[in-house]
Amino acid sequence: MPIFGRSSVVTVFVLFDKCVFLMSTDYLKKILTTKVYELAHETALEYASALSTRTGNRVLLKREDNQPIFSFKIRGAYNKMAHLSIDERKRGVIAASAGNHAQGVALSATRLACRAVIVMPTSTPLVKINAVKERGGAWVEVVLHGDSYQDAYQHALGLEKKQGLVFVHPFDDPDVIAGQGTVAMEILRQHPGEIHAVFVAIGGGGLIAGVAAYIKALRPEIKVIGVQTLDSDAMRRSLLAGRRVALKEVGLFSDGTAVKYVGKETFRLCKKWVDDIILVDTDAICAAIKDVFQDTRSILEPAGALAIAGLKAYVERERLQDKTLVAIACGANMNFDRLHFVAERAEVGESREALFAVTIPEEKGALLRFCQLVGARNVTEFNYRMADTQQAHIFVGIATSRAEDNQTIADTFNQAGFATIDLTHNELGKLHIRHLVGGRAALAQDELLYRFEFPERPGALMRFLTAMSPNWNISLFHYRNHGADYGRVLLGLQVPHGEKHMLRDFLSQVGYPSWDESDNPAYRLFLTYV
Repeated sequence: MPIFGRSSVVTVFVLFDKCVFLMSTDYLKKILTTKVYELAHETALEYASALSTRTGNRVLLKREDNQPIFSFKIRGAYNKMAHLSIDERKRGVIAASAGNHAQGVALSATRLACRAVIVMPTSTPLVKINAVKERGGAWVEVVLHGDSYQDAYQHALGLEKKQGLVFVHPFDDPDVIAGQGTVAMEILRQHPGEIHAVFVAIGGGGLIAGVAAYIKALRPEIKVIGVQTLDSDAMRRSLLAGRRVALKEVGLFSDGTAVKYVGKETFRLCKKWVDDIILVDTDAICAAIKDVFQDTRSILEPAGALAIAGLKAYVERERLQDKTLVAIACGANMNFDRLHFVAERAEVGESREALFAVTIPEEKGALLRFCQLVGARNVTEFNYRMADTQQAHIFVGIATSRAEDNQTIADTFNQAGFATIDLTHNELGKLHIRHLVGGRAALAQDELLYRFEFPERPGALMRFLTAMSPNWNISLFHYRNHGADYGRVLLGLQVPHGEKHMLRDFLSQVGYPSWDESDNPAYRLFLTYV
């Protein structure tokens, strides 16, 4: 059911027939007569086989990440600037943008030989700032100001008046909205058959406003569903309130949709035409980036993957099967430095990894019993440092196939007497604690530190523990699955002086590549009292 107080799109047509017809005709004409194809190009509508199989539906991706600036924003920016008069172009333009609109304005300025001043938030990824400078060349001046789009926008308004420039709004302008609407025009032409829903990321609302206006004018039975992040949902809150609502703060992971205050015109159009809005979190976005990579070998930026994350959440909520669903992959200006974070969080977002804090007795053989409880499940991470004579606290990641597995695993540990806390959705645990488990241990006497390369397969750790002498205590253990053919393990062992020869025999017997790091200065500085 829609969330905005109307029973169906058809009802809107019955109640507001004349008004809706005039509005849709106006935007339909503007979309059909845009000038976007002087610079942008028609992008493919691709079948996503892996996503389709996993969701049980036919998933099509509208590949706006393949535009010249790797984003749909080139459509609206160029359409607006191409409609300016000769006098307006001579004056020059100004824009405020978190990145992709800025690139569209910059490339358009170069094409039209028009001066452009672009104000960007200081939080904008460097890849986008550099791209703007490269695409604009001598025609573009970049100004960094504020922490969010709204901050940059206010500063740009001041510069507009001071320098007499023409403002090119990133979303709240009919020409910009019409330019973005050509995405929908292509979708309906490329797939004239049944479509259950089209999923669209929402920041300020320009893309979904244009897409909805076109689709509802020609194919009102198709649902238009917006997707926002939990911490940047200005449009959803505005629609629920019946008026535009300004957010005090916005999350910056999906920087391309980090908008505090949606547009007046985009709000009006969304209120008329958008059927629903889905909210997703950071983990879901990371999982969607991975999903698209597996299907296309392309890496979307967080905002670019937002629609895919929303599609998956909607399928799960509505229990959809055998429907044709379209998601607009709207951008691929990804900072390379973010990929490690995305890879780490994607497994949790897809319910393929659960994180636990488990307390076991600080005694020999306890770790082996714990691993026996894990059984055939794959351990993705294991962090432990001796700190107490009675109890050992372990941070462990375990591969799962569905969200319900978390409770099953926790119950298994608790029933065995190992107190367990599920940290899968604990931000502190995911972001920080997993990297801070450890430190100096006064109890770790006679400790030797070894670095191992384990074969990355189930049973490797169990084989290691079974072959190890029961007289040796594990005082430190760190492991994280990095998707390689082998796993990197750091292990602290308390081996009595008289059994060093047995350790050499053990290392030879187990056969895993190993390095003695007991004299490593980093170990001496951070992990021992010696």
